[in-house]
Amino acid sequence: MSGTDGRSEKEKMLAGELYRAVGAELAADNLRADRLMRAYNATGADETERRGAILTDLLGHKGDDVVVRPPFYCDYGYNIRLGRGTFINFGAVLLDVVGIEIGENCQIGTFVQIVTADHPRDPELRRQGYESGVPIRVGRNVWIGSGAIILPGVTIGDDAVVGAGSVVTRNVPAGATVVGNPAKPSTRAR
Repeated sequence: MSGTDGRSEKEKMLAGELYRAVGAELAADNLRADRLMRAYNATGADETERRGAILTDLLGHKGDDVVVRPPFYCDYGYNIRLGRGTFINFGAVLLDVVGIEIGENCQIGTFVQIVTADHPRDPELRRQGYESGVPIRVGRNVWIGSGAIILPGVTIGDDAVVGAGSVVTRNVPAGATVVGNPAKPSTRAR
């Protein structure tokens, strides 16, 4: 389905512009991701080769030695890039209407949500079904604690720590530890 400018809703989505999640192209992409997630989430811990193959099909990039413990959920999968040696624990939700890049050797706790999807602040645009996305980047060797939520547009620098249950609304500098809602630099010594 093309808009008045000739671009499809998928093209607008990938550009981070307002789009509507309608049409055969996005529906097919979503069904593809759903099929692969269901297959992945049905695997057992002894099926590492099968898990790796499914993730390779689902994701935009999967580095070597990546571990994602099911259940795992995403919108499309192809906008997710996972660096070598990254570990994602049970129940992760990565809403990838645009890019999610996670660097090498990251540790991501249970039930973490990384959400690129956003909605217009204008209620009339929301009523019409518009949404958008802003990419998220997580650097290398980052630890994100259980239940943390990373919101659209956030960049987390290398070696940073995000405390469990934190809601990250702003960029996190390299090496920083942030905690709370909204996440702020921690003053507690480790």
